[in-house]
Amino acid sequence: MTNSCIFCKIASGEIQADLIYQDELFVAFHDLAPQAPVHVLIIPRTHYSSLLDVEDNSILSGLLATAQKISRQMDVAESGWRSIINTGQDGGQTVMHLHLHLLGGRFMQWPPG
Repeated sequence: MTNSCIFCKIASGEIQADLIYQDELFVAFHDLAPQAPVHVLIIPRTHYSSLLDVEDNSILSGLLATAQKISRQMDVAESGWRSIINTGQDGGQTVMHLHLHLLGGRFMQWPPG
């Protein structure tokens, strides 16, 4: 964990968040500025600055498996949902802690941005 990482503080419980899922490896909570009716952030408890920093493929597969569980929990599995991992400044990453956006509850336009 890094001292100033807000997502690390959420994962450790130091900062309260509207948690909708947690296990020993991942935490999920509602985005504070939702871009869809369902907008959940899924983060690993371990700090990785971005997708490029993960060397353990079980973290990557676990992140997607967690998204799959949460899509069912949030009732968007059947209608459809989008998963997004922004990486780096040009990729739109604003918090330097790996996180997956799960968006659903409406039709997703393409291209996204």
